[in-house]
This record gives sequence, C-alpha cells and structure tokens, in this order.
Amino acid sequence: MKHKVRLMKIVIIKYNAGNVYSVSSALKRLGYDTVITSDLDEIRSADKVIFPGVGEASSAMEYLKETKLDKLIPELKQPFLGVCLGLQLLCKYSEEGNTKCLSVFDENVKRFPPKEKVPHMGWNSIKFSDSKLFDNVVNNSFVYFVHSYFAELSEFTIAETNYIETFSSALKKDNFYALQFHPEKSGKIGEEILKNFIELI
Repeated sequence: MKHKVRLMKIVIIKYNAGNVYSVSSALKRLGYDTVITSDLDEIRSADKVIFPGVGEASSAMEYLKETKLDKLIPELKQPFLGVCLGLQLLCKYSEEGNTKCLSVFDENVKRFPPKEKVPHMGWNSIKFSDSKLFDNVVNNSFVYFVHSYFAELSEFTIAETNYIETFSSALKKDNFYALQFHPEKSGKIGEEILKNFIELI
C-alpha cells in the first residue's frame, strides 16, 4: 500500500556523483514527490535533504567546492541523509584521492585491503543500535552494498557491518544521518528505512 504524498519538500542534491534518479524513483514508489536540484536556496528551503552518491571522492569534492555546496551542507539544520559516497563525503577524510571531505563526522574513510575481494558488492547484514531510522526493521536484516572504501567505527556509528573488518554501515550526528548501503536497491528493508527518514520530525 502506498503512502499518501506528504506536503513537504524533499530535495535530492544533484551533483556529479549522484545516483539521484534511482533514489527519486524509490521515493516515488513510496508516494513521495522530490525535487532534484543543486540550487543552494532550494536546498536551504527543504524539509528533508538526501545526498546520494556513486563515484570518486576527490572529483566529487571538487564539484561541491565549485558550487559552494561544501559550505552549505555542514550548516543545514533539517534532517539530512547521505547515501554511499554521500556518507563518505560527510566524513573528515577519505583515502580515495587523499581527499579532505566535509567533516560533519569526525571520522576517516579507508580502502579495503587490495588483496581482498573489492569492491564489497552484494547483500550483507546490518547490526544497528536503537534509532528511529530503523523502526520496523529487524536487526541483522540484509541490505545492498557497493563500495571499495568504508568509514571506521566511531561514536557516530549507529549500524555496523562486517566485510574483511567491521565498519560503519550507518552514522548519525544531530540532524545528519548517513548510510553506506543503498536503501533504494535494498527492497522492502530499504524502503522502510527511507520512509523512516522522511517521517523524522
């Protein structure tokens, strides 16, 4: 059963590393309309902001700097969700391209050891702590990952996953949430997590 369209403005940030249309399609299936934009004023006026990402950290950060999104994003006060590369860019530093990132989370992003099977691609389980982001989700549920870099465990970790070593599969700090996995590719579990984010107050 689809949820009724909410009278809220959901913005998906459009930039050169975003899988914006797959996220938008997932939300549309849930009954939510979205605005896909890189306009700073549009983003500021949103009720919810989603920051997806598929790509390479250093070139993505260059684009964020060129468009002044690097200054805007850390200052936002509404519920904000980073996805995959979006999570990594919210961290302090990434080994990918020796990149200084947005520093929302004081956390480093490392590469999986090259001798192992990389990228980490496919279904894996998440073990989470209490968070409204995971309401109605069974602990150790399986979600879909595609990544070669990961955020280390920290005080901001609200879900963890093991692949070669244990890493942060979800982070939270104040109004900022981030997922290393792709909720838009994670079936009903992913849809539930997206719905929980949209319904955060």
